[in-house]
Amino acid sequence: MIRTVSDKKRSRVTLEQVAKHAGVSRATASLVVRGSSNISKETREKVLRSMKELGYVYDRVAANLRSQRSSTVGLIITELDNPFFSELLVGVHEALDQEGYTVILGTTFDRPEKQDALLSTMLEHRVGGVIMSPVPGCSTEMVERLRQWDIPVVLFARDELPAGQFDYIGIDNVAGGRMATEHLLDQGHRRIAFIGGSPQSSVWKARQRGYGEALRAAGIEVDDALLVPSATTRQGGRMAAKRVLQQPNPPTALFCYNDVVAFGAMLGLKEEGIVPGRDIAVVGFDNIQESALFQPPLTTVAAFPEKIGACAARRLHERMKGDDSEPKRTILHPELVIRQSSRKSD
Repeated sequence: MIRTVSDKKRSRVTLEQVAKHAGVSRATASLVVRGSSNISKETREKVLRSMKELGYVYDRVAANLRSQRSSTVGLIITELDNPFFSELLVGVHEALDQEGYTVILGTTFDRPEKQDALLSTMLEHRVGGVIMSPVPGCSTEMVERLRQWDIPVVLFARDELPAGQFDYIGIDNVAGGRMATEHLLDQGHRRIAFIGGSPQSSVWKARQRGYGEALRAAGIEVDDALLVPSATTRQGGRMAAKRVLQQPNPPTALFCYNDVVAFGAMLGLKEEGIVPGRDIAVVGFDNIQESALFQPPLTTVAAFPEKIGACAARRLHERMKGDDSEPKRTILHPELVIRQSSRKSD
């Protein structure tokens, strides 16, 4: 059988395979390939033996290309409409500008095919690394492709890929969901809805988990009728609020997936003649700048998007400068910011 060029590419032995064969981490195998003096003689010989047995060939041309493209970084977000990402971009750009990087920005709109296309385009432009918020349900093929490209990848905000594969920077969404719900419970509410977001998202699952933990700790079972997913937009929040209020036993408080959903929910409540902060309590998540200016000012969970962006950018810079340590998870602790949109239940 005649093998095509693409067949040969697929059959190329990867450094990941060498590491597995030698029983070491990929980071250790990489250090051996690059001649690091921080590796023991025994480990070095073991890796070199595996390289020989598997037929691994160090692609120096590709390595040189990586070093040439190290001044360009790919940044992939899900949307631009949400001010959370705008604030996060500020943190990314400020950190990367200090190091002289150029950023190529792409938006997935939560479509896997768009994410794949963006990643391919960025690789063609020889980015030295990628910072991304992955779409829900990423395939194992995409994960493997990222690893084989052998460029640093730092994930932020969404923890959609298998743990331990890449660096991750994010907020403790479980704790945030718990503190938002506990605040509403402390205000005397017992019928608390969780509205907005997609159940397929790791962020939704984590915030819903915190919400459920707080309710159960108060002796209240989660009522599935009070879980109302929606698009993470103002219109999505507006429709979700109206939908949940049509129930026979409507909630007295709304915990919203994010601030944008909360803004929409409050607009929807006002259209129904219901005053947020007086007739029904509303809590958001993110603490974007507009939350303090909305009427009424929104009680919310601070997720520190600018800090997340800066942390992700600094971590990528460390990787691009040669840090081959095992992937790290950096989880920021959220804070509850109480304003006028949540009230004490009568």
